Amino acid sequence: MFRQLSPCPTSIEAAYLYVSILSATSISCCITHILFPVIMENHLLLLHCVTKDNQFVVIFDCRKQYQSVFSQADSIMSDSDAVKPLVNGKMDNIDDEEQKLSVAKEELNTLTKQLEKAEDEKSRLQLAKLSAEDSKKEASKNVMVLQRQGEQRQEEFSKTVKGIQNDISMLEKGNKDLMEKLKKSQAKLRAKKTESATLQQRFKIYVQIPEKKVKFTRKEEDSDDSGQHIKGVFTIAQRPSVLLKGGQALITFEEEKVAAQILKMAKCTVSCDKDKVHVKPKSLTLDPFVKFEVHLDVSTKTLSFSNVPFTLSEERMRDRLEISFSKPSRGGGEVQRVDYDKHTGRGQITFLNSGVAERLALKRKYIVDMDREVNVKVDLVYNYKLKKFQTFCGTPTRTILLCGIADFQDEEDLQDHLEIHFQKPSNYGGEVECIKYVSGGNEVKAFFTEDMAESEA
Repeated sequence: MFRQLSPCPTSIEAAYLYVSILSATSISCCITHILFPVIMENHLLLLHCVTKDNQFVVIFDCRKQYQSVFSQADSIMSDSDAVKPLVNGKMDNIDDEEQKLSVAKEELNTLTKQLEKAEDEKSRLQLAKLSAEDSKKEASKNVMVLQRQGEQRQEEFSKTVKGIQNDISMLEKGNKDLMEKLKKSQAKLRAKKTESATLQQRFKIYVQIPEKKVKFTRKEEDSDDSGQHIKGVFTIAQRPSVLLKGGQALITFEEEKVAAQILKMAKCTVSCDKDKVHVKPKSLTLDPFVKFEVHLDVSTKTLSFSNVPFTLSEERMRDRLEISFSKPSRGGGEVQRVDYDKHTGRGQITFLNSGVAERLALKRKYIVDMDREVNVKVDLVYNYKLKKFQTFCGTPTRTILLCGIADFQDEEDLQDHLEIHFQKPSNYGGEVECIKYVSGGNEVKAFFTEDMAESEA
């Protein structure tokens, strides 16, 4: 009935043994199925049997080759019919077996709990795995999106950098072109300035206006602005001139026909005591000269000022200026109007009465009360107008130039010989009005005046 097992039987051998044991008991008919055995510590073999209404466990000691059956189904087996442990067909060592059975049950409970914990841990890990996979998919998706965005940003950045580089290249090219234009313009400006300086030097006028005595015969009739302005007209005419160098002479005859006759001759031979001098007569071409009028208008009521710092508001600045120029103790008077430019510190004061501006202009300076006392410059208001500007370029009809005069005598003696020679009608000469000879190594500038007869005509 019993199958002999090895000291350490396999699970299959134990299963056959348990089936044989259970077939000899009264509960064998109730077993529905038997689970495979589990080898535990202390060489105990555990088999879990299932009936229709309950479960029980069979434990086998592999070392002593005995089997024991314990029923856990109280509804199937009564107390009187309880299965007795069998040890090689004898009733013995029941207490030891029960103790081992208790240990086995405890180990079973422990393993069951560990199994449940393992199942729970497995479920938790599976859920964590699924969650991690979802997170991984989401992270991969985000990484792909970020990668695409990074590529787009990189492309946009490259386009922007390329555009900026193109703009920089265009700006550098434009700057280079502008620098070239600037250099050309500066060269043109320098040329124009040189030309302007030459023309200014050429047309520069140095005139000393002589003092004139003025006699007042009557008072002018009163008009609306007669007391507000002082007007004057000045006519300025440049005297034409020519530069005489060494070995040249100028002769002015009283008649034009005499000068015309001398100019027809290629050369003239002048006797100087025992020597003779050969001279060449030439006509003169004068440098251009100008004539114009300057109209001057001086206000007797308006005074200009400068060097006024902008330290207050614009309205308060005007008020302070009006108050300062209204003080009679400083020579001021009643102010009619105040004009002030905060950017330049300049302006004008218009007084109600004439004479105040002239009186203050003589002082050249005036004290103005701002946040502190300021010493400002004052002057009259002048208005200039240039009118009737005319340019002349002519040739004198009564004056000739003598060139190639040898310098072998005193300057005055040689000049006298020239005058005597050209006064003789036999030499096609005539009355000499003026003569000037310049010896070698010297230079003289000769000025011409307008013929009164021609001007009257």
